[in-house]
Amino acid sequence: MELHDVWFVLIAVLWTGYFFLEGFDFGVGILTKLLARDRPERRVLINTIGPVWDGNEVWLLTAAGATFAAFPEWYATLFSGFYLPLLLILVCLIVRGVAFEYRAKRPEENWQRNWETAIFWTSLLPAFLWGVAFGNIVGGVKIDRDFEYVGNTWDLLNPYALLGGLVTLTLFTFHGAVFTALKTVGDIRERARKLALKVGLATAVLALAFLSWTQVDSGDAKSLVALVVAVAALVAALVANQAGREGWSFAFSGVTIVAAVAMLFLALFPNVMPSTLNADWSLTVTNASSSPYTLRIMTWCAGIAAPIVVLYQGWTYWVFRKRIGTQHIAEAAH
Repeated sequence: MELHDVWFVLIAVLWTGYFFLEGFDFGVGILTKLLARDRPERRVLINTIGPVWDGNEVWLLTAAGATFAAFPEWYATLFSGFYLPLLLILVCLIVRGVAFEYRAKRPEENWQRNWETAIFWTSLLPAFLWGVAFGNIVGGVKIDRDFEYVGNTWDLLNPYALLGGLVTLTLFTFHGAVFTALKTVGDIRERARKLALKVGLATAVLALAFLSWTQVDSGDAKSLVALVVAVAALVAALVANQAGREGWSFAFSGVTIVAAVAMLFLALFPNVMPSTLNADWSLTVTNASSSPYTLRIMTWCAGIAAPIVVLYQGWTYWVFRKRIGTQHIAEAAH
């Protein structure tokens, strides 16, 4: 296997880790409006992800940085062609981070309510837009002979990509509901399980349609295996959720995300951005990659730094592993 193939796999792993981790905290952010009934319950939801949300975003920074270094042509075409949606995602992530940090800085109800509204919308929009972006990456876009995107923003809003956006939106919301049930106690835990069932059933229908469409268009035997694993894991997550086994349900919902993202990258390889104008103009792991020397240096750096980051983040989740409820919120307790 060539180094550019190795880095394609590593970038796929980084995006998978990002969607697995950021997926549930996007979902929890969405649930602050769909599940929480009052301010203490919103505090509970926010506190479940408070210690970890910023660490989850490290995976995005690493994935984007690795793409820039390993596949500069891919990075340039992607970030110039998808400029507006990616800018909107970036703005949402900035506002979302500010909302988490500033929400409790003042006691006024309007102040806190406005920041809570910001958390909801800046969780919902990226959850949808990431699916739209990856739908276009896998489905293909208008790339010319100079490997430049020549379409416009409206071209990105095609049926396949919009369906992908609905899949990530519902899947992340389901993932967040299962995580909420795993991390909370009392009435909010039970309501999270009930909501997870409803959202999970909608996710199953949308995901099956989107992944089947992907398989028919550009899949092979390997991507078909990933599709079957994704669907089976989602069904298992729903069954475990109904049985009250939140830990297993969360694990299976995570497997669903991992398998679904793996399928998209398997269907994409060896392309990194297919051209809908001419297959010969597609960006591939070969014509979009950096030099072998650059990839060797990156491999050594990643081999040293990645295990440290994973161990540290794993330790963070272990420290903050306990369940919480409204009785742990000072205002509600008194």
